[in-house]
Amino acid sequence: MGEALLQVRGLSKRFGGLRAVHDVAIDVPQGAITALIGPNGAGKTTTFAMIAGFVRPDSGSVRFAGDDLTGWRADRIAARGMVRTFQITQPFAGLSVMENIRVGAFLREPLPAAAERLAREIGTRLGLGPMLDRQAAALTVAGRKRLEIARALATRPRLLLLDEVMAGLNPAELNEIVALIRAVHASGVTILLIEHIMQAVVALAADAFVLAEGVLIAHGTPREIAADPRVIEAYLGQGAAARMAWHG
Repeated sequence: MGEALLQVRGLSKRFGGLRAVHDVAIDVPQGAITALIGPNGAGKTTTFAMIAGFVRPDSGSVRFAGDDLTGWRADRIAARGMVRTFQITQPFAGLSVMENIRVGAFLREPLPAAAERLAREIGTRLGLGPMLDRQAAALTVAGRKRLEIARALATRPRLLLLDEVMAGLNPAELNEIVALIRAVHASGVTILLIEHIMQAVVALAADAFVLAEGVLIAHGTPREIAADPRVIEAYLGQGAAARMAWHG
């Protein structure tokens, strides 16, 4: 672990009269897996979109590898080495699995043959080898999740932002994706993930930030934040922490 690869400070965004995100600060250490969690509508995906350049923040700053990338376009941020996946996977349905991954590979490998080699190597490493020449539209939900990660990895990121890659998976598939994320991390990629499934957060992340109604309400290890009354209330409603303590 080193100093923070990603430093987010005072990040805020309004959509009309809605305060989506307010004064969010997050550090992601080099070499870590860090989680951003919170109930539906908490502002997690908006925060990701601002960090990755898809939405311009109203205020605040995003520093990556020592450089201020605030307000940069997503393609420039990706070229610097920070890439996100999307919660709703939308592969290019008319292309093969390999061709989908090659879209990401072209960022680093402009020559088609080199991009294809990189795409096949990453696809195989992520368990998509037998499906590389099939249509992406034929993939299962779990297969599409792998493809989304593979396409992002083909850009050779230093920091990978994973947006709910566990959503919609059964327990066996969940375990496979947890193992996959561990392998990606072990290859030298720093990870910031949005996740709803606490079992996965506890299994993967050393550190977690909790958003509720656009505001950070807690920060600590996954086990610490799972026991935090503010977090329990945010997920389960007012009085839930006291009820759980009483039943305990």
